[in-house]
Amino acid sequence: MPSYRHMIGSETFRFDSLTALLAAASPQRSGDELAGVAAESEIARVAAQMALADLPLTEFLAEQLVPYEEDEVTRLICDTHDRAAFAPVAHMTVGQFRDWLLSNEADSAALKALARGLTPEMVAAVSKLMRNRDLISVARKIEVITAFRTTMGLAGTVSSRLQPNHPTDDPAGVAASIIDGLLYGIGDAMIGINPATDNVPQAMALIHLLDELRERHAIPTQSCVLTHVTNSIEIINRGAPLDLVFQSIAGTEKANRGFGVDLAVLAEAQDAALSLKRGTMGQNVMYFETGQGAALSADAHFGMDQQTVETRAYAVARAFDPLLVNTVVGFIGPEYLFDGKQITRAGLEDHFCAKLMGVPMGCDVCYTNHSHADQDDMDGLLTLLSDAGCRYFIGVPGADDIMLNYQSLSYHDILYLRESFGLRAAPEFESWLEAQGIIDRAGRIASTPNRLLAEMTRPALSA
Repeated sequence: MPSYRHMIGSETFRFDSLTALLAAASPQRSGDELAGVAAESEIARVAAQMALADLPLTEFLAEQLVPYEEDEVTRLICDTHDRAAFAPVAHMTVGQFRDWLLSNEADSAALKALARGLTPEMVAAVSKLMRNRDLISVARKIEVITAFRTTMGLAGTVSSRLQPNHPTDDPAGVAASIIDGLLYGIGDAMIGINPATDNVPQAMALIHLLDELRERHAIPTQSCVLTHVTNSIEIINRGAPLDLVFQSIAGTEKANRGFGVDLAVLAEAQDAALSLKRGTMGQNVMYFETGQGAALSADAHFGMDQQTVETRAYAVARAFDPLLVNTVVGFIGPEYLFDGKQITRAGLEDHFCAKLMGVPMGCDVCYTNHSHADQDDMDGLLTLLSDAGCRYFIGVPGADDIMLNYQSLSYHDILYLRESFGLRAAPEFESWLEAQGIIDRAGRIASTPNRLLAEMTRPALSA
């Protein structure tokens, strides 16, 4: 196994493997320190970044961070690598690749053509050489478009998941939050519920509630109950009107087994959902969530830093052509991302890395109450991600998820993006909002009462 060295002044820094080099080059975060893989000093971190900058991109094809024979995610990465797509940058070092990404030559078309030629490790490596503004500058050039009943990722739009979670899955409470969100123009990405009790009958009850509400008012969106993927397969087998299949995923086979999944069961679920043919604008039927720290918490990171193993999860997502992916960036807690600064950096990294790989990445801009972060930090990350071209966020009533007990964005925060950045909802959903009198022709929430409130409240709450 090769080792890597770099000298600063009279001191030589040695990194015993590519895994160790990537970890040492990663910006500071509490999860890497907890795992014992972080750089031992800021000077060592700079040395690792300089050694990484001189590394040929082809090194990542020669050395695997998790052995091919032992990990199906590694096999997926290797077996699906597109060498023809990689060819335009194959001669570059990581540092040269960074410079090229920031150049005018790397436009939207070039980046789209390159996506399948990049491995997660290449993408993670180049992100470690970038400042926050660099991550923003490159990500904003990348467009990833998907569709089901609405079209996601179009330039000039920002979409939202309406998240009406309830601590007891009470239908009236769920419906009230849905109505609230719709009246703020939220929900074009999906109406997605985390069930308080994860079992097939409860998930089916919520799916029927969502589908009846959607059909009654001809709402052009998609619904999702975030139950385990094996439950989704059973729900489909029982004939329920499931739109999207959800699953949390990670960057190693062992970590995914901790979630109770493997690639085969994800493929089975995708095939089952596709067989329903419920999409009207497209058939992207999968919805994934990720987050830095998941592999470490499962003791399944194989010595990798949390950002590198997180990026490997995007190879899993990419293989299943999802409608949406989002990083639940601050959800796991301060053990992995200590404060607002680390959460901000991680959110920008995750968005950049996924988009560079061709994955439709959004973000749950969030934090737990024991983190060293607050809503001002979330305002900053939300604004930076919007500047970076992030096209999807999660909104919950009052920014406070009363079931999962964490802080996210409010419906008003999505409106802030639309008003401040001149963004619109997905076109199919926006046309519906305007027809219902919820927004005016400029895309702003209408100041006059609309007929939908009286129309929706009574039948929805009695469902």
